[in-house]
Amino acid sequence: MTADLEPGHRRPEGADQPEIPPLPQRPGGRGQGAGSDNDADPTRLAWLVAGAAAIAAGTALGWDSTALASVVTPPPVIRAALVGGSFALGVVLLISALGRLAGEPLEGPLPPTARERERDIVGMIRGVRLVFLAVAAFAAASGWAVGHPLPLVVALVIAGVDVLETSFLLVVVTLRSRD
Repeated sequence: MTADLEPGHRRPEGADQPEIPPLPQRPGGRGQGAGSDNDADPTRLAWLVAGAAAIAAGTALGWDSTALASVVTPPPVIRAALVGGSFALGVVLLISALGRLAGEPLEGPLPPTARERERDIVGMIRGVRLVFLAVAAFAAASGWAVGHPLPLVVALVIAGVDVLETSFLLVVVTLRSRD
């Protein structure tokens, strides 16, 4: 019998501490913590450009009254389709956001561990992004429903500012995780 297994002897130093295994690598980089393989994702620049374009479009639309009137009050059939489509998009975005924020298991061969769910800051930021995009979709739907331009301009500004803000947050989290 060895000394470390005999009754009454002390355990080796650190044996009472649980060993924390490294996070498993998942294909596609989804569900990983902030230091995932997709840190140099080129779509982040596209999201920044899309956010800036949405803010610019909202500003330009607010200044041009003829373009604003044609966008806000299209023919009734198109207007009804825009209201329904915007509302449906808002519901889908909200359900997706709640799933991300709740830590819903992602598709993949390995289920996420408790540690992986706790450290998924990137997933949380993307969930918040989806919530704000859902709010923007609902605002656009209300603008077309009442036929007033203000909710449409607000929707574009909400979407643009949110996409810019969350894109910058994702860049910051990525840079901080490399330290």
